[in-house]
Amino acid sequence: METKEIITELRVKSGFTQDELAQKVFVTRQAVSRWEMGETVPNVETLKLLSKLFDVSINTLLGSPRKLVCQCCGMPLDDAATSKEPDGTYNEEYCKWCYADGKFVYTSLEELVNFLVDHMSNENWPPEQARAFLEEQLPKLNHWRSGDGKE
Repeated sequence: METKEIITELRVKSGFTQDELAQKVFVTRQAVSRWEMGETVPNVETLKLLSKLFDVSINTLLGSPRKLVCQCCGMPLDDAATSKEPDGTYNEEYCKWCYADGKFVYTSLEELVNFLVDHMSNENWPPEQARAFLEEQLPKLNHWRSGDGKE
């Protein structure tokens, strides 16, 4: 779906008129109409307000143009798995299992790998194979590459 359809659907589902939505995000009714007609797209600050109001990520509002993955564990992200900041805004970099309440759950790459190996390995993917894969792939993610993780 396109942004215009998503905004319209979310507005209608929430029971807002264009006027009511405009008031909630501090724009004119005409601005909402232009979004819904596909003539314009909300600016970044307004997208943040819409994201919080409708409890969806900005990526979702924009029609999911990017395939998001957690930059700590590599899990694909959708709105249900995406972490939130303490103020309720989405943090589209991490899943809710790696980043919760404004804090990272895993303090080291080794801790994360051990957790994932325990939960992902099975008869078709033995622990040593899972560990080798994770130890090769996870350091490529921004969290571990940037040094945000302790390793």
